[in-house]
Amino acid sequence: MKPVAIIGGGWAGLACAVELADAGVPVTLFEAARQLGGRARRVDWDGIPIDNGQHLMVGAYRETLRLMARLGTSHLLEHRPLELMLPGFRLRLPRLPAPLNLVLGLLRAQGLSLKDKLAAARFMNTLKERAFRLPRDETVSALLRRHHQPAGLVDKLWAPLCIAALNTPVEQASAQVFCNVLRDSLAGERADSDLVMNRADLGRLFPRAATDYLTRHGATVHAARKVERIERRGGGFFLEGPDLVAERTVLATHPARLPRLLEHMPEAAPVIRQVAAYTWQPILTLWLRFAAPPAFPFPMLGLGGGHAPWAFEREDLAPGLVAIVVSAEGPHLEEDPETLRDAYLALLSRQLGALPPLLGWKTIVEKRATFACVPDMDRPDNATPVPGLYLAGDHTAGDYPATLEAAVRSGVKCARLIVKTG
Repeated sequence: MKPVAIIGGGWAGLACAVELADAGVPVTLFEAARQLGGRARRVDWDGIPIDNGQHLMVGAYRETLRLMARLGTSHLLEHRPLELMLPGFRLRLPRLPAPLNLVLGLLRAQGLSLKDKLAAARFMNTLKERAFRLPRDETVSALLRRHHQPAGLVDKLWAPLCIAALNTPVEQASAQVFCNVLRDSLAGERADSDLVMNRADLGRLFPRAATDYLTRHGATVHAARKVERIERRGGGFFLEGPDLVAERTVLATHPARLPRLLEHMPEAAPVIRQVAAYTWQPILTLWLRFAAPPAFPFPMLGLGGGHAPWAFEREDLAPGLVAIVVSAEGPHLEEDPETLRDAYLALLSRQLGALPPLLGWKTIVEKRATFACVPDMDRPDNATPVPGLYLAGDHTAGDYPATLEAAVRSGVKCARLIVKTG
């Protein structure tokens, strides 16, 4: 097998590398940062390993869970039946076969009127009858209006799910991608809707384990080695920076870097046009450390207050540690950090009561955490117009928004394309 160079050590690049190594393909991976993981990585905070953001998974993330099982990190995951708790609302799916779990969960949901519950059931049933395929893409808000979803139901259920999954407000988000998420989670097998929570820092969960695995299988992983651009040279690709020629190359970087990487390759112009059309959505994570663990009724708690903030108990990382995640763009990004901290502490205490003394806090903002998942996106395929050049990343063509599963799926698919072509 011809060797492969992978540019980018995020989850897509690492998934691609692991899959290639398993197939006996020689791999060399380059990551510009000192630490692997990309937009889902470990961050050190006063000696505490935390994550750059809280990346929630679900049971439907089959490729991610499969790779973690191979890497031996599945024991660091906690599976819980779906439970959504927000002010004035609670939905819990029982451990029953699908679709009974969803039916009974909706019937028992607190904070919804009978009208709301029937509207939600009709909506899901209609989507199921249509195989979750829409005649045309539109915004999630337009889809919900067409199906006469009550405002209270949208505020308590559909909007928080959309923002959490697509990191895009319902007024802008792709209805078809949202339907894909509902199909594979709420309408899938019973375990598909489970919340899967990491009980270790993200670096330990995947990037570090993948690096160890790759090293054992003869691959080479370079951190802090930036590739500035690539160009055709002879029968392969010259990687400026490491200054080597690779016969086959996978670009697994943030898509915003692709125009510069490919500027000397006219054949890649269609890819550059596609990614140039992307816009970006941020994710803000507020880390709080208390003198004692706050009493969470469930490890994940919706706080209300707009933009669907969620609080996560993270006792697995340090005693009294809590992460509050705020998805997508909004006025919260214009607040000064202390004002924002106090606002979310107030929302947290409204849910949990008096909080223990606060020992420390840290805000992390990923300004380009995900692409804005809008209707009718033209996302590039893994195979580019340039023979031997491939793309891997959550932004490539697929059913899912920018999630860990989308990144891993893309990396695995890319590797299988390479193996197939020899």
